Amino acid sequence: MGLFYGVLFSLFTAAIVIAGDLFIKVAADGARPITSPPMVAGIVLYAVSAVLWYFAMRHIPLGQAAVAYSMLSLIVLCGAGWAFFGEHIGLREAAGVACACLAMVLMMRIA
Repeated sequence: MGLFYGVLFSLFTAAIVIAGDLFIKVAADGARPITSPPMVAGIVLYAVSAVLWYFAMRHIPLGQAAVAYSMLSLIVLCGAGWAFFGEHIGLREAAGVACACLAMVLMMRIA
């Protein structure tokens, strides 16, 4: 059950950081000051993610937590960049996402 909770907290952490990243990207693209509401929202979400990360690391090894976090972040941020900011996803990016998914499978230790 520890593995389940560890991965779950890692994925929640990634989701919170992704939301924070999107707020910060909105602030940066709009050339808003660092004290703008989107930037402050991003900073607050990053702080919340630190608490969730603590709980993830209580349940699984750092390497496994990092791979789960990285995989979800990579997939969702690539998709959000494409969907919301018009960024291009080419073959290299798609291969990177596939490698991240494979890394997750290889890093998981089922106890």
